[in-house]
Amino acid sequence: MEDKIKQLKEEALKAIGETQTIASLDEARIKYAGKKSDLQELLKSLGSAAPEERPKLGALVNEAKTAIELALSGRKAALQKSEQTKKIAAEKVDITMPGKGIRRGHIHPLTQVMEEAKAIFIRMGFEIAEGPEVETDYYNFDGLNIPPHHPSRDMWSTLFIKDDILLRTHTSPVQIRVMEKKKPPLAIIAPGRVYRRDSDASHSPIFQQLEGFLVNKQVTFGDLKGTLTEFLRQMFGKDKNVRFRPSFFPFTEPSAEADVECVMCKGKGCRLCKDTGWIEILGSGMIDPNVFKAVGYDPEKYSGFAFGMGIDRITMLKYGIDNIRLLYENDVRFLEQF
Repeated sequence: MEDKIKQLKEEALKAIGETQTIASLDEARIKYAGKKSDLQELLKSLGSAAPEERPKLGALVNEAKTAIELALSGRKAALQKSEQTKKIAAEKVDITMPGKGIRRGHIHPLTQVMEEAKAIFIRMGFEIAEGPEVETDYYNFDGLNIPPHHPSRDMWSTLFIKDDILLRTHTSPVQIRVMEKKKPPLAIIAPGRVYRRDSDASHSPIFQQLEGFLVNKQVTFGDLKGTLTEFLRQMFGKDKNVRFRPSFFPFTEPSAEADVECVMCKGKGCRLCKDTGWIEILGSGMIDPNVFKAVGYDPEKYSGFAFGMGIDRITMLKYGIDNIRLLYENDVRFLEQF
């Protein structure tokens, strides 16, 4: 049995020394020092040895066990150090190599045009106001002279959350909220996201709008034309012609749509302007007396005008974009052009 113990010890130490990975070392540990190893079997068989030999054999088994455990511990430390060295070498950064350049970001074209539009009106003396995107039926419709079941509600393709809660279809509710809290004179623009049930090459269920209004004593339609003409010429060019056409909006009377000379054909007529030479840009008009009454203004004392425009449409015209969906797909190849 003494020779068997020495042979097992030598075999175990050799096997442990030849292991190359932590996994193979763990296999050697189970084989030579585990609960079912040959070493454990030798310990169990000591009871059958002659009484006078047991102390010597027991000492040899314990010596072998200690030697194997020390070998396992030492080999594990060596393998862990080796693997760490390899990992560090693999992850080493060559500081002499040229670095990768950081790509500059781009301001989204919608943001560019929105900021430009706001800046123009701010220079004219307008202030910015904001309101919630989830609105009540009253602020989105009733307060703007659009009563329940009125046919004009069909113009807005509304997305309702429940009976009297909806995603705002325009930023005009901000007009009512501001006038409820403040007295004239007022000159306000309300930029923000709005929502409608539209989705095609020229319409999106979510888009950007900028609404504005001015209220004071003796405000005239001439003030409206002068303000919007100056805005459109600053936005599209001083040489652009602007015209106003009669239209209908429930919250303004009289109402008008503003057109600008086609940016593509310069008024000669093309596919973009449907051979008219003009492109519709925004809706406007003098604020209806019923709107003033809803917020407690005296329509005999005050007058004002309001207007609203789609920033997406202006962006598409300024940059020659033919599909509104490009503005919301976040394709870097598209955005890099701006």
